[in-house]
Amino acid sequence: MKVSKSIIQTALALLGISLFIISCNDKETYPIIPEIKFEDFVLLYNPTSGLIERGVLKISFKDGDGDIGLRQGETDPPFDYNLFITYFEIQNRDTVEVIIVDPVSGDTANFNARIPILTPEGNNKSIKGEIEDTLFVYNPNSDFDTIMYNVYLVDRALHKSNMIQTPLIVRNF
Repeated sequence: MKVSKSIIQTALALLGISLFIISCNDKETYPIIPEIKFEDFVLLYNPTSGLIERGVLKISFKDGDGDIGLRQGETDPPFDYNLFITYFEIQNRDTVEVIIVDPVSGDTANFNARIPILTPEGNNKSIKGEIEDTLFVYNPNSDFDTIMYNVYLVDRALHKSNMIQTPLIVRNF
């Protein structure tokens, strides 16, 4: 029995379309507790001051129910922040958490951040992506040049992600 070329082409086209539809229906699923991973930290040089004053932290995240983010009007605890960042300096070979205090105002520096609502549309709420946050790296009250950060994320159900630690960051004065 001889099969015509057009039947084979039609069958291959249908097979291709079927595989495409099946692959589109594959849903990535993740645990409902957010998971984060350190990706990068880039120091930013300020030509005006001649100092490295800031840096950009990049982390990736995954969350199974996509409930990452805060609405603009939500400012009361526990929804005041959802990305928690602690600043450390390496002082004489010891890792020391440092609270930076503005000498003029007396205010303390807060490295925590607010990630906006990221919940995807549709039935599949699993989400993954990257978050970038610009942080101060310069502490005018310190003579130490090596720092690091601990970071974790909290979702709307108050599930706390794993904690990550940046590698040591050496900034020049």
